[in-house]
Amino acid sequence: MPLVLAGAPIGRPGDASARLATELATADVVAAEDTRRLHRLCADLGVKPTGRVVSCFEGNEEQRVPELLDAVRAGSRVLLVTDAGMPTVSDPGFRLVAAAAEAGLPVTCVPGPSAVTTALAVSGLPSDRFCFEGFLPRKQGERRTRLQSLVAERRTAVLFEAPHRLAASLADMADVLGAGRRAVVCRELTKTHEEVRRGTLAELAAWAEGGVLGEVTLVLAGAPEQTVELTPAELVRLVGVREQAGLTRKEALAAVAVETGLPRRDVFDAVVAAKSARGAAEATGKAAGGTTPR
Repeated sequence: MPLVLAGAPIGRPGDASARLATELATADVVAAEDTRRLHRLCADLGVKPTGRVVSCFEGNEEQRVPELLDAVRAGSRVLLVTDAGMPTVSDPGFRLVAAAAEAGLPVTCVPGPSAVTTALAVSGLPSDRFCFEGFLPRKQGERRTRLQSLVAERRTAVLFEAPHRLAASLADMADVLGAGRRAVVCRELTKTHEEVRRGTLAELAAWAEGGVLGEVTLVLAGAPEQTVELTPAELVRLVGVREQAGLTRKEALAAVAVETGLPRRDVFDAVVAAKSARGAAEATGKAAGGTTPR
């Protein structure tokens, strides 16, 4: 018998498939991220698990893996269910699936709702090619460094974010990726208070400052393919932002060149010219007996 991954509703219980209800009622073992939420879902679907119910969440998944694999080896049908969406997608399950694959045990899936594809579908942004970035790091420095990897990403990106960090993350995105980059914030997908808000990163960052509640999925437009016309001063600012995020000068120059479509030499020349201009201004100020504010 296989290990079965089950997609659970991300909001409305009515989105659950008939197959999910059958699997919940007949599996020999049901491993749930939260057993209380599992029983609530079963009640909503009008089913009662007949098999053994155990917890399998981030904190105990590693310890559960041998037990669940032994159950599969013994011929039990083991069903893995997370609180919402697909197991392993920013949810528990990856360690278990990887271990099952390594052991040569069968793994199958009961397809179901996913916030990633739901948000992508309603965003109105290109969906022929996309990537999933999961959650951004909590710390600003690490978050900005991660965002650097999306500077030249042409594909639409889907991300998860905690509501209390959304404003800060959008502000960093606007700074690192460009204030005019298009994005869509999807809040409480499929639920009563569902909201889909579209705009530039700058507009969305300003909106989020007022506070946001609920589950959030963010869809980010890919980097523009056309060459962007920027002033030397703007090029210097972009290089500075990337250096502050932890990149070396060489890496920052390369990142800005890729993002804007400009030759790296043009970006380098703009930075050198700005440095020379600052040096000349400081020298003039000292010669006049004054100081030049920085």
